[in-house]
Order: sequence, then structure tokens, then C-alpha cells
Amino acid sequence: MPLRQSLYFTGPRRLEVRSEDCPAPHRGAVQVQTRLSAISPGTEMLIYRDQAPKQMALDESIAALEGGFQYPFKYGYAAIGEVIALGDGVDAGWLGERVFAFNPHETHFCAPSSGLVRLPKDLSSEDAAFLPNMETAVNLVMDGQPVIGERVAIIGQGIVGLLTAALLARFPLEDLVTLDFYANRREASATLGARALHPDELAPSPHPRADLIYELSGAPAALNTAIALAGFGSRIVIGSWYGEKQAAINLGGDFHRQRIQIISSQVSSIAPRFQGRWDKTRRFASALKMLAEISPARFITQRFPLNDATVAYRLLDENPQQAIQVIFKY
Repeated sequence: MPLRQSLYFTGPRRLEVRSEDCPAPHRGAVQVQTRLSAISPGTEMLIYRDQAPKQMALDESIAALEGGFQYPFKYGYAAIGEVIALGDGVDAGWLGERVFAFNPHETHFCAPSSGLVRLPKDLSSEDAAFLPNMETAVNLVMDGQPVIGERVAIIGQGIVGLLTAALLARFPLEDLVTLDFYANRREASATLGARALHPDELAPSPHPRADLIYELSGAPAALNTAIALAGFGSRIVIGSWYGEKQAAINLGGDFHRQRIQIISSQVSSIAPRFQGRWDKTRRFASALKMLAEISPARFITQRFPLNDATVAYRLLDENPQQAIQVIFKY
């Protein structure tokens, strides 16, 4: 039974890479050697800072993330690797396949072959590591339902915000404005065709009201900015997960009288209005296609070995302005 190295969250701002047995694959499963995995800075910073709700499951839709947010636990959901062993009943064609899996950060893991995604040969592993966030961006666009000629604003240009901007830039919009405090994110956003601004640049002068606003910053207080940007009947799509963070939201004044809509968007399910025609397989296929067309690996700013996980998370925690996407290389 081979040993693997697995990253554990062991307490607030505490991490540990542990050696542990990697079991042989059971019937219907395969063993994967991880080549790289991507940190999801929004969700994983909530975990790292002990801001995730203790009463919630890690993720009820991902088999590899069992249990709750009680330390110690493994986390992560963007692993790219190679199938190196097969359990009984698995087709021999899986051996050597390059695959994506919703799996925590670790050097080896076993998973049912039915839960893996075979990666197209023309898609790089680094581009493929963005698959969960691209699926989220696809879901955000579906939930917002942009209309030709609309004015769209995105608050927050972390990786989900950037991928959402990349998709929306392909629509015939009147305007696509993105807001972020960090210069490197605004620069990346501008390369996608967005009008990338510092939030303070909106304050001094009147601005046209947006028809559709996305709140993707992870900061609950940014909802007040979204409301300030909205016009009569505007839609605000919240893709951020705030965990236990709270803020006072101004629901009087403009919000009350202008019939502003607030829409929750979460990638673990598909909006009811699409469920008759869409399932996760179809949405995944769309996300893979968009990865190939947008090539988001250009947004990777740092690459670390797993043993330097403490350095990686400290960077995201203390100097987020220096990072966009951080990955582990194995």
C-alpha cells in the first residue's frame, strides 16, 4: 500500500502535510497520481481563517469531501492527475488517462471512475485546473441571463470574477465594467475586454445604472455597492460565499422602491428553469469548451510544491494583492 502526502487544515491558520496510506482502488474505482491542484482562494480562505459555518457539510455534492468543517480535515476540489491503477471492473482504457477530479490536495487518491472527467488531449493540465471555477462562471452567466445591449457590472476580479468577465465579454453588451481594489486583477480584467476600474473611480461622478450586477468579491459589504449600481428592476447575482461573515446591507431607499432583484447562484445545483434541458454533464462540457477558448492558465501567478502549503496560504491571507491563482505542483 503506497504512502501519499495529504494536506490537512488542522486549526485556524494552521496546516499540516501528513504521510498516510493510500488504499488500493476498490471495485469500480481507480488510483490517481496527482500532477497539480488549484487552490480556490475564496472558499479555502474561509476555511483557513476559520470562517466557514461549522454546522454545514464540507460539500454534500462531492463524495471526496465528507464530514463537516471541524478540524482536522482535508479540502480542495481541483485536482489533475494520471490514472496509475485500476480496481476490479474498470475498463483497461482508463489506465494512463489524464483526468480531473473534485479531490483534496494530496499526491495520490482513489476515486470511482464514474466521478472522473477525462481531459481532452488539446487542453493543458494548467488550463484544466480551472474547471470548477469555469463551471461556476458558466453557472453565473446562466443565472444572470444577460440580454443584448445590457450594461453589466462585476464586483470582484478574483479568479471566478475574471472567468465570468471572460464569458460576458463574448456577449453583445453595451458595457462591461469590472471593479476590484487590486491593480493586478484590474490589469488581467482589462485584457479580457472589460472596463476595469478601482471601486473609488465610480464615486466622484454619476454613472449609468447597470442592468445586471454580479457580486463576486466575497465581501458582504459589497452588496451595498451592487445596490448603488442597480437601476429599476436590475438583477444582482450573488456568487460569493460569505461563510460566517456578515455586514449591514441597505435595503431601504433605492432597493425598496426600484424592485431590485437579488439572485443566489450556487454551482452545486442547476437553476430550476434549466433543469428540463440541462444537467451537470452538459454544463461541464460547456465549461471544458470555454477553458480551451479562454486559456485561463495565464492567470496563474504562483506555483508551489505541496510541502510549501504554509507559504502559499499565508501569501493568500496576508498579501492577496500579489496573487490571482495559486496552484500546487506535484
